[in-house]
Amino acid sequence: MFERFTQAAREAVMRAQEEARDLRQSPIGTQHVLLALLADATGPVATAPALAERGVDARSVRAAVIRLVGPDPEPSTPAIDTTADDAAALKAIGIDLDAVRRAIEENFGPGSLRLPQPATPKRRGLLRRAPRTSDSGHIPFSPRGKKILELSLREAIRLGHKFIAPEHIMLGILREGQGLAMQILTEAEVDPARLRAEVTRSLRDQVA
Repeated sequence: MFERFTQAAREAVMRAQEEARDLRQSPIGTQHVLLALLADATGPVATAPALAERGVDARSVRAAVIRLVGPDPEPSTPAIDTTADDAAALKAIGIDLDAVRRAIEENFGPGSLRLPQPATPKRRGLLRRAPRTSDSGHIPFSPRGKKILELSLREAIRLGHKFIAPEHIMLGILREGQGLAMQILTEAEVDPARLRAEVTRSLRDQVA
């Protein structure tokens, strides 16, 4: 499966981990994958009219994630809290995060996936620390997060494509339909059927 991912899709998978790390959240949920897809403001997902017309972009989604996410980013689905189990589960569907990271950093340089860290506010002379995840360690995907990656492959197969692009991952989010990413899209009054049609059209334009 890994070899089917386009460079942009590989970057999105790794960016989801960086988004979760930047927000000091674990595990990586559907909301972090959505953020990763919107990080490229000129990308095909971010520029979909169904999203753009509702003002859905990385900034608005990040604000929604901060507002909605409690101690458990995916409250309806138990998270896998064992790194070894999570890595094995991802490898079972052909995704090796370490291999993805190495491939991207070989092309773009070490640390190219790292997001700038926000300044830590001061209060009464003391630093306020947000709950932290490891700065460089692996953050596991939630079961829903892993499911949408699996569904991205199924969407590619359904459309007769031999590659997996960011649009396929977006289709996976829509097909899974239950994660926090979908909750955020629903709150923004995004029409899922219209978004699916626009994303599918973008994919078909790529292979036309």
